[in-house]
Order: sequence, then C-alpha cells, then structure tokens
Amino acid sequence: VQVVDAGGGSVQSGGSLRLSCVASGITYGVYCMGWFRQAPGKKREGVAFVGTDGRTIYADSVKDRFTIAKVAPKDGMDTANLQMNNLKPEDTAMYYCGLDPLDCSIIATTSFDYSGQGTQVTVSS
Repeated sequence: VQVVDAGGGSVQSGGSLRLSCVASGITYGVYCMGWFRQAPGKKREGVAFVGTDGRTIYADSVKDRFTIAKVAPKDGMDTANLQMNNLKPEDTAMYYCGLDPLDCSIIATTSFDYSGQGTQVTVSS
C-alpha cells in the first residue's frame, strides 16, 4: 500500500484548509484511513479517522471544526479528505495521513501501518 498526502499550507486563525490522502495498492476489504498530527515538542495526536463502514472518530480538540470523508474505493485506490474549518494556532502541526486494516477505534490510539510523508499546516494568530 502506498499513501500520499497533500494539501495543507498557511492560513490565518479562523481560516480553512483541506487535506487529501490517496492510498493505492489496497487489498484489504475493511480498513481505516485518517490523520495524526505532531507539533514540535508535543506528543503525536490522533485527529480524525474514517472506516470503510463510514464511521468516524474525531479528537475532542477538532470536533465541530474538522470533517473527514472517504470516497468509495475503486481498483485498489481510495481517497480520504479532511476539511478543516475555523482553524486555530494550536492546530499548527505536521499532519500525517495513513491507512490500516485494523478498526479505527484501535488505530486512533496507536498508529497506521501505512503512512504518507506528511504535510505542514500553519495557523497564524
């Protein structure tokens, strides 16, 4: 499985950004996609996750501001998008998307087997 994440950038507080995650070479019928983030000097944090059944998990810090969605997989490829609204300076971090055949409830507290290279999100006050 290969994972490529894109999007991100710099925005002022209150602004919006959209991240995308494209996974290819998927052979699993059930899996979880989503994002972790890590800011300098801080622990990695699970941000948002979506399973093949459509169930989602969000960190408390991003609920009601971030929305994750996944398109239907096709030919071993799938795409997840993270719409981030009302961004705050504390959302500044490197965001890493990934995919794992385990349930999202497990992945949210561990890590992905397959991850992208990461994309920077910077929110200025």
